[in-house]
Amino acid sequence: MDIPQRISRIREIAYNIWFSWQPETHQLFSLMDRQLWEEINHNPVKFLLYLYPKRLDEAAHNSVFLELYDHLVEKYDRYLHKKTWYQRQAPSPGLLVAYFSAELGIHESLPVYGGGLGVLAGDHCKSCENLGIPLVGVSILYKNGYFTQKIDHEGRQKAAYPETNFNEIPISVCRNQDGTPLILPVPIKESIIYVQVWCQIIGRTHIYLLDTDIPLNNPDDRKITKQLYGGVRDTRIAQEIVLGIGGVRALRKLGITPSVWHINEGHAAFLILERIREKIKEGASLQSALHEVKARTVFTTHTAVPAGHDLFPKDFVLPNLGQMVVQFAISCEAFLSLGWDHEHQSFSMTQLAMKNAVRTNGVSKLHGEVSRKILNNDDITLITNGVHLPTWIAPEMSSLFAQYLGWDWMEDYTNQHRWKKIKLIPDQLLWQTHQTLKKKMISYVRYNLYQRLKRNLAPPSVILESLNKLNPETFTIGFARRFATYKRADLLLKDPDRLARLLNNPKQPVNIIFAGKAHPADHPGQEIIKRIWHLSQEKKFQGRIILAENYDIHLARYLLQGVDLWLNTPRRPMEACGTSGQKAALNGVINCSVSDGWWPEAFNGKNGFTIGGDQDFSNECIQDQEDERSLFHLLEQEIIPCYYNQKDHVPEQWICHMKENLISIPHYYNSERMVQDYYKKLYLPAFRGYN
Repeated sequence: MDIPQRISRIREIAYNIWFSWQPETHQLFSLMDRQLWEEINHNPVKFLLYLYPKRLDEAAHNSVFLELYDHLVEKYDRYLHKKTWYQRQAPSPGLLVAYFSAELGIHESLPVYGGGLGVLAGDHCKSCENLGIPLVGVSILYKNGYFTQKIDHEGRQKAAYPETNFNEIPISVCRNQDGTPLILPVPIKESIIYVQVWCQIIGRTHIYLLDTDIPLNNPDDRKITKQLYGGVRDTRIAQEIVLGIGGVRALRKLGITPSVWHINEGHAAFLILERIREKIKEGASLQSALHEVKARTVFTTHTAVPAGHDLFPKDFVLPNLGQMVVQFAISCEAFLSLGWDHEHQSFSMTQLAMKNAVRTNGVSKLHGEVSRKILNNDDITLITNGVHLPTWIAPEMSSLFAQYLGWDWMEDYTNQHRWKKIKLIPDQLLWQTHQTLKKKMISYVRYNLYQRLKRNLAPPSVILESLNKLNPETFTIGFARRFATYKRADLLLKDPDRLARLLNNPKQPVNIIFAGKAHPADHPGQEIIKRIWHLSQEKKFQGRIILAENYDIHLARYLLQGVDLWLNTPRRPMEACGTSGQKAALNGVINCSVSDGWWPEAFNGKNGFTIGGDQDFSNECIQDQEDERSLFHLLEQEIIPCYYNQKDHVPEQWICHMKENLISIPHYYNSERMVQDYYKKLYLPAFRGYN
């Protein structure tokens, strides 16, 4: 790309993910070509490649553009050179955390994430970068990502896997000193797979992404990093070998020496075996190697569902890791014991990580308690998840907070006292801001819905009916997440007649917007999508039940910032945390949730609504019936009347809930507080304990 010298640093900013949480970035690129900026999903690298060259020359002579450009560059330089929280904490010389995760949801321009785990990992890396905690990330660069979703004319989910052009996204090839691409060997079965290493930059932090789609590999091996969570069991274990073993080798080749290794979910646990192998090769005994590796390793488990832990039979593990077994010079039984799950008689990635980590943590208080039972481990640390506030807050809401919390509030958002100033915001002004975001959300959802209806040849009358009922005056509920069955997206749909009366109340109408993907192998989850679609086609639900397709970070941002109520209905206690509700809360959106995940910690009786109680049920049918009854009662008797009890079109009592929500939630349920907890409870103890 040929960029005028006056604005040459725009390329540097485009390749640094720091751009993703800067409102000025969106303004800057939109000034050159707003339509293109939206079409390429806010990807600045692709934008610069496809932008008509004359636009760059025009921008370099446009005073408005140059003023914004200079401001952004100055802000960028100031950020890179500021003194960080970690530096102010009397940093520990030599600390460097290697953070391994199978997926990273950094930004919509790099679709190598599937859901909450990946987005949480992205927020974790961003906040470590913001605070200056020394961290290097390792993940996989999936050629086809997770999948893009389309809903056909019969409500069936269609999964497509478009290839990502790595030259069009903000990453670059890592190179050896002679300029050749950095490629390293990884043993799988009796073969050697070659892995190329790419780099993504977040501020000053580097994320290394592993890729097998190179000519050195045969066609089957090139497909190892093709899809996230795709393919058969052979592909799954091969991906995990590439991530764990290949990731360690990549850092060694780059000359990077971590002092703490963080395994984010069990997918990356093979890094333990590679580090043990290194120690044995250096002359250490197996026991000494085990002790040293364990002392430096921490592990985060994210699932409260037993089926969510990767298990492999022994006659599958041993052939895939045969070269590793030989180098360990121990029996097959002794090797398998490193991660053996006696209950399931299988090799468990979770057990491998947990047995060989000095500390293990759950991601909410309730999840920690559940994990202790599932994993039979009473020594699990509790660190509740949080979200990267600069990424998820709407610019309009951020500007409003700057007026009343102080212009520097974004530098101090973990300060609970500062958030009490939310009370100073006039109700009318807070409501106007929310309505602005709601209108933007509705406009985007209308576009999403129109594209699907038009593609599926829906009659014009159906299109008009569906679009016209989406308006900012109507109370709007959002439900968006993975369509796993335990999340119960269909809880409200079990009594269609009662739901129809609720949604079509002429004085208090309600809309529900659903969005989410079911894994292509999850047929029950896809049936839920199909049921939602069928109901949305019925006359009594047209325009009231909306199914938005292809849920991703971009769509999530609109929904989380613009709906009135964020609905969360998992079957307690299966939700590990559920960070989408935290993202909604920091935008003033009220949560209505089952008492699961993070919500039991956050709910104070005034900042949202809780479905049911804290009891657990042995019978799922009874649990579903009780939660359904509780949810309908809440909506009919409390939530909807509260919203529509308005004076001069302002719902005063609803705004009281919004303000209480803002005062009590964002200051704590953010990833800056979260990674400070990781630093204090996991990273620093592991670093000091080993030393």
